[in-house]
Amino acid sequence: MNHLALLRRDTAISNTTTAAFAADVQAGLSARQKNLPAKYFYDRRGSELFEQICDLPEYYPTRTEIALLRRHGREMARLIGPDAEIIEFGAGALVKIRLLLDALDRPRGFLPIDISGAHLSDAAAALMRDHPGLRVRPLAGDFTAPDLVLPARLPGTRCRAGFFPGSTIGNFTPEEALGFLRGAARMLGDDNTGSSGLLIGVDLVKDPTLLHAAYNDAAGVTAAFNLNLLRRINRELGGDFVLERFAHYAFYQPQHQRIEMHLVSLAAQSVRIGNRRYDFGAGESIHTENSYKYTLSGFHHLAEQAGFRPVAVWTDPDNLFSLHWLALD
Repeated sequence: MNHLALLRRDTAISNTTTAAFAADVQAGLSARQKNLPAKYFYDRRGSELFEQICDLPEYYPTRTEIALLRRHGREMARLIGPDAEIIEFGAGALVKIRLLLDALDRPRGFLPIDISGAHLSDAAAALMRDHPGLRVRPLAGDFTAPDLVLPARLPGTRCRAGFFPGSTIGNFTPEEALGFLRGAARMLGDDNTGSSGLLIGVDLVKDPTLLHAAYNDAAGVTAAFNLNLLRRINRELGGDFVLERFAHYAFYQPQHQRIEMHLVSLAAQSVRIGNRRYDFGAGESIHTENSYKYTLSGFHHLAEQAGFRPVAVWTDPDNLFSLHWLALD
């Protein structure tokens, strides 16, 4: 593809993404319970802040999952098998895939998908430098989009195996999670000559005190991550949010077994985005994220409904977090 074609393609992708962003913001801020989709957290700055969150002492999921990958990576690799192409959904900084690649037998390729194209490009370039023999094909886009099309399977690939670490499945409602898993089953099952499956990270139900600390860190990084969504709206959509008039608020909702993250208006105010105005009452919130927690049996039931067969699960000694291998036969 020549330079002009690349420029046209990237411009088209950017325009489509901006239009979708604007439409989702308008719909969300017009709802009775104002809301914004969590996928829009991840512009370049949001991705950087999330990497900082993963290193916080209060945030247990990342270090716990990395420890599981280091301890059980060989077992996971044996279940995936040789000559696989790995597809990572919501790939981010590509930290955890390095542990899996080191354990795999003759991985044929790696196809990371992430909505933050610039961040993904940088991470993929670094991975290619460290794995010069690996075919890395980054795909910028929304991995939940029904019209997402994957490139053709690499020659010599026995199967495509999915990798979805980081408990991102918890950001979906149970209905959305089921829809994602069904879509992943179709995607991974297409055109495979061998058995395939999905290696997925799932956060577990636990003491709400631990959850509250993880989403309300003392350094305020999660608050900055949440507020950065308003800054992105200002920059990309012409908004006039004053960030100091909103506060980060996260709490555990036991009935739904989920953390809810909100941005709370500190006063009655109006905000303009383009030519539209949105009114906020004092104490009114924008719901920005859910993070559902599962029991092992509850998640296995969900996976079975989507057409997967739960084969193996690895957990830490405190049962904070889990990694599951879900097979497609």
